[in-house]
Amino acid sequence: MSIFNEVKERNLARLEQFVPIVARVHGGTHPEFHDVHKLFAEITAKIKEAGSEKPELDLEFKQLREITDNYTVPCDVCESYEAVYNMLAELDEAYQA
Repeated sequence: MSIFNEVKERNLARLEQFVPIVARVHGGTHPEFHDVHKLFAEITAKIKEAGSEKPELDLEFKQLREITDNYTVPCDVCESYEAVYNMLAELDEAYQA
């Protein structure tokens, strides 16, 4: 199993839980997170569509890095927000490997 698949298996379900909650809680003060939410939905759809194959996600991860300033966690957010960025960064890194 590829590194990407391992990280995907470990993080995807938690991300699917956390991302909508973080968007609801922090979207007002961090509107960029709505873009993160949208991109995550696209990534999830492509992952599910690809099945066991590696999906084409270069553009989505490039946009995520730009929107999040390379997954830099804002200083005024909760642990769940930080966890989302850490899991997305790990997924991105595994994808690039």
